[in-house]
Amino acid sequence: MDLIDHARAVRENAHAPYSKFKVGAAIKAASGNIYTGCNVENVAYPEGTCAEAGAIAAMCAAGEYEIAEIAVIAGSPTPIPPCGGCRQKIAEFANAAVPVTLATTQGESSVTSVAALLPGAFDASHMA
Repeated sequence: MDLIDHARAVRENAHAPYSKFKVGAAIKAASGNIYTGCNVENVAYPEGTCAEAGAIAAMCAAGEYEIAEIAVIAGSPTPIPPCGGCRQKIAEFANAAVPVTLATTQGESSVTSVAALLPGAFDASHMA
């Protein structure tokens, strides 16, 4: 099962009764372990959790903190990029060259990088 397949499978568990827009994400950590997340909406919209944030939380809960690759899938007409907040969350745990696969449930996909998604990222060096 590849990373998109993991994201596709977890997408089915999304709780999206308000937007009806299910998203799945899968992360391969530096260890090779796979962590997944799906979006979880809340009636106090937009108080919810993005799929990417859920996958990152699962990775951290397992004691891992380095993303080697990430994939995101949704039932959208074109491959869906992460929201701005998730781009920053991904950049916290991934170097600029980490590949990010964006896909649709209809089979269209594109591959980009963390740097391309978040140019000029705010990072720990700005805190020195």
